[in-house]
Formats: sequence, structure tokens, C-alpha cells
Amino acid sequence: MSASTELEQRSREVLRSALPPIRQFWPALAAGFGTAISAVALLAASAWLITRAAEQPLVLYISAVVVAVRAFALSRGVFRYLERLWGHDATLNQLAGVRSSLVRRLVPLAPDGLGHTRRGALLSNLVDDVEELQNLPLRVIMPLVTAGLAAVASVIFVAFLSPPAAGVLAICLIVAFALAVWVGWAAGARAERAISPLRSQLSDALVDELTALDVLTAYGATDAAATRVRRADEALRSAIIRRSSAQGLTSGAVSLLAGAASLLALFAALPGLGEGGFTGPALAVVVLLPMAVFEVFGTVPLALASLREVRGAATRIAETVPAEIPPELPTPTSAPALAPASASAPASAPASGSERAPKPTLKLAPVFIDAPATDTPSRGVTTRRNDGVDEDDDGVLRPLGSAQGGSTGTGSVQIGDTGIELVGLAARWPKRSGEAAASVDDAGTLNDVDLHVAPGERVLITGPSGAGKTTLAHVLVRFLDYTGSFRIGGIEARDISDDELRRTIGLCEQDPYLFDESLRQNLIFARDTASDADLWAVLDRVGLSSWAHERGGLDAALGERGVLVSGGQAQRIALARALLADFPVLVLDEPTAGVDPDASDALLHDMLGAVDRNHAVVIISHVAVPAGLVDRTVRLVAGRIA
Repeated sequence: MSASTELEQRSREVLRSALPPIRQFWPALAAGFGTAISAVALLAASAWLITRAAEQPLVLYISAVVVAVRAFALSRGVFRYLERLWGHDATLNQLAGVRSSLVRRLVPLAPDGLGHTRRGALLSNLVDDVEELQNLPLRVIMPLVTAGLAAVASVIFVAFLSPPAAGVLAICLIVAFALAVWVGWAAGARAERAISPLRSQLSDALVDELTALDVLTAYGATDAAATRVRRADEALRSAIIRRSSAQGLTSGAVSLLAGAASLLALFAALPGLGEGGFTGPALAVVVLLPMAVFEVFGTVPLALASLREVRGAATRIAETVPAEIPPELPTPTSAPALAPASASAPASAPASGSERAPKPTLKLAPVFIDAPATDTPSRGVTTRRNDGVDEDDDGVLRPLGSAQGGSTGTGSVQIGDTGIELVGLAARWPKRSGEAAASVDDAGTLNDVDLHVAPGERVLITGPSGAGKTTLAHVLVRFLDYTGSFRIGGIEARDISDDELRRTIGLCEQDPYLFDESLRQNLIFARDTASDADLWAVLDRVGLSSWAHERGGLDAALGERGVLVSGGQAQRIALARALLADFPVLVLDEPTAGVDPDASDALLHDMLGAVDRNHAVVIISHVAVPAGLVDRTVRLVAGRIA
């Protein structure tokens, strides 16, 4: 199967996932048909009533039609309300499932599988494109079905009054549909294809400017960044105007056809006037009814334009979520489908002879999660919900894999005898789509690495940039997959669930992420049962208690991505989180990066002094570490142990 064919197939799967179940959506379709028929019947009944009333008959002869006009006028509003209510209820429920399923599909790719993805484009996919999918049932399926049924019913009704006029109406409707398809696709498709990339460019420009506003201000480059945003906005606006012009041209042509249909119907029906009971009021109905039909049919060009937009959004979503997880990343048991699965559906069994042992479920585990349940008091019985969240009997919601929930992995790692053993390990970073496969000479690729870290041992991994040090750190926390053997406490890492492994091995990254929240909130998510006394104790261990008191205590703000703290303070806060989580094995990736060289030794000394001696520590650094802080040093060169 070619790449384009596979992409089209996955796009169709995305479109199918956006459609609500028919048992939930058919009431909205029925109400929509009722709205369209009421509109057509209202004009037909009004035309007959006005024409018949001009003949001054007895009121008794027209009273039934008077009631019908009132009924159709009221039912049109009622059906419209029910259509909107039922349609949006079914669609938005389905959309919520699609969005959560999309995020669950992206989770196995994060963080290393999304390294080549622009944040603005990803944000546009998760927000704008998923939002666009709701138009498939509401602005595509609904108008096409209701307008089509109303048009067919109207032609049949006119055929009972004047077959020639019914033929004229049918031909005009077919021409209008063909014109909507031809003009819409010819004039609007090109503009529509340009809108999505331009919208992503605008999102990227805005995100880049807002994220780097401090740097742009410092270098006086805010005007250039604003110019980039303005140009992206102008290009997007121009494409939207071209698309709107095409839609306006189509709507205008359909309106002209509505007038032509009425005029032609008049000429077609006049010869039969007075024959077979075909009277003046019936002629008025035949002439004016096409106006009502085309009013309903006027939604078809807009529906076709929406179909192009929805298909484009589905294609972009399919491009964002790959069909298969890259081989460089760990593979969960099964990637969840974009369509929300039935709760009663049986889990698929792993293929026999699979090279990788599958994990029981797809987890949404953060890097730092709660300490083992043996170190914290019980909070009650934990139940597993279908939306990927653990819920205690006290109503507290926690991420999957929190301490209260226990592990679902096949292996159980004991803290006291947790050691790491790598034998013949190889790993590499995911490649950008379309790039050639990695070779053994690629920067960051690990090859045939043998390493043993005993419980409580402190090992320094050093080497030049690009030697594979960060790759090794990401393998240890299973952000990247591996070949060879990687054992934790004597258990192969693939046989341990991600939750269990990340309760055992914690990573302090080179650039730790700090939330735009208080110091308390940045610490407590590592162990939600921690008291303020526990937080102050861990801050004292990492040398931040005095600083925290000066900044206002645990409620001190850290700013977006920790902009209000220094690099060394950010590393200490990240270490405090890791100490709260109480990882048996701790990986420090470039802990002194961005720290003044004169203060780096003191920082590293304080960080290692804060970690319990019975916990293993792997320090990854490209600079030398003072003697006595580590038990041994391992040098990594070109992905191999030197």
C-alpha cells in the first residue's frame, strides 16, 4: 500500500470516528427533515391561502388551510430547536471521545516521538482540526440528507399538481447541485488547501513570539517577530477571502436558479390551467414552491464546502497520528483507535511470537509519579475508570499509576534490590517522517552498551556532545525503546509496566519543566499525600528552604516555565520532586547545565547529598565531577562504552 493510499484510508477512519452512532443521530436527522418540510409546506400553504382568499370564498372553505399555516409556522421552529439540541448533543459527545482518543494516541509518542512536531501545528491539530470534525454530521450530513429528502418530496408533491412543472423543478435542482459541486471544488478547493498550512504558520508564529518574548525584547527583535505574525495573518486572511468568494459565487448561482425554476415552472404549468382541477391557487403553489425548495437546497453548497474543510482536517489529524508507533519508541499493548471503543469490547490478544512483550494497558503516566504505596498511608480502594484516570473511594482523581492504584505490570520491582543491568543495548532517536533510517554513526545512537549499576551505587556517565548520553537517560525511563537486554532488579524492562518502571526510575531532565503555578503545586504532584511539613523537609534537603521563605513560602510563584527562578534553583526544585517520589534509581541528566561553573560543584554536591545512599544515582554530564562524589565513571563515545 502506497503512503498516499494509507493516508487516505486513515483519513476515512478519522471521518468515521467523528460520526455519532445512528441510534443517537437519527432523531436529529428526523427533526431536520421536519424543519425542511415545514418550511416548504408553509410557503405552499401560504401561497394557496392568499390566492384562494382573493376569490373571497366562505371562511369555512379556507379554515383548514389557515390552521395548517399556523401549524407549519410553529412546527418549523420546534423542529429546528430539536434538530439543534439532539444534533449537537450527539455530535459533541462523540467529539469529546475523539479528542480524548487522539490524545491517547499521542501519549505513546511523547516526548521523543514528537520532537520534530511544531508546537503551533500540533496545537492547531488538537484544537482547530478536531473542532472542525463536528461539522461533518452537523454541516455536511445533516444538510445533505434533509435537503435531499425535502427536494425529492417536493418534486413528488408538484408532480401530483403538474407533471411538467415537477420535471422543470427536478432539472433545476440537478443543475444547481452540479453547479455547486463544480464551482465549489474548482474555485474553493485550492484556497482550502492553502488555509490549513497558513493557519499552522500563524499559530507557530504566535507561539514562537509569545514564548521567546523576553529574548526578542532583549535583542530588539520584537518588530521583526510582529512582522512575521502580520504577514502570516494577511496570507491566511487572503486565502479565507478567496474561499468565501467561491462560496458566495456558488450561493448566488443557486439563488438565480431558484428564480429561473419558478419562472420555468410557470410556463410549464400554464397550459394545464383549468384542466383536471388544476386551478389558480394550485398554480400559485407550483410557481412559488420552488422558492422554498431552493431556500432549503441553498445549504447544499455550504455543506460541500464544509466537506472539503472536514476532509482536510481529517487528513491533517491522520498525518499527526502515525499508523504505527515508530520502532524507536516503546510499543504499548495496542494503540487505541480514534473512534471511542465500546467498554464491553474484548481486549485483543498479543500476536504469538511477538518480539516485544506487550504491556497490559496504555498508561498516561507522567515522568514523576507518586511514591510506592508502602511509603504512604492508604487513601482507600482505587477503581479504574474508562477515561484513563484512577479514582479513589474518597473521590480524589489521580493519574494512572499513582501509588494508590498499584501496578498492572507483569513484573514487581523491590526497592531494596533494585539494580540496573544493560547488556548489548542499542537504541536511537526517532527519525523525521521521510528521513532515511538511522545508521550506527548517527549522533545519539547507542550501540552494544554494557553497564551495571548496583543498588545504592553512584555512577557518572560522561562523554562529548552527541555521544548518546541523553539517549541512554531516555532509554532508562522508557521514552525510547531498545534492543538487547535492560534489566531492573533482575526483571526485563519490557516485562514491567511503564507505571511500575517510572515508579522505580526517575529522571531529572537537563531543562526541567516548571508549571506556571506556586512552588507547592510544582512539588505536590509528585506525591499528592505530602503535607506542608513534608514539602519544607524536602526543600531543606535540597537547600531551598531559606530561598522559599524569602520568596513568600510554598505559595511563591515560579512563572511560566520557571522564568522567575534561576537554572540552579530549577534543578533543585526538580530534585525535590524526585525526592518526594522516592525513586529507587535516579537519573540526573546534565544537572549543572546552565549553572555558573563556580557554583556547579556546590550544586552537584548538595543534590547528591540530598539523595539517600541506598538509592542508585546515574549522573549524565559532559563535564568533570569532583572526585569522591561518584563511585565510578563510565565514558561514552560515539554510542559505545569506551
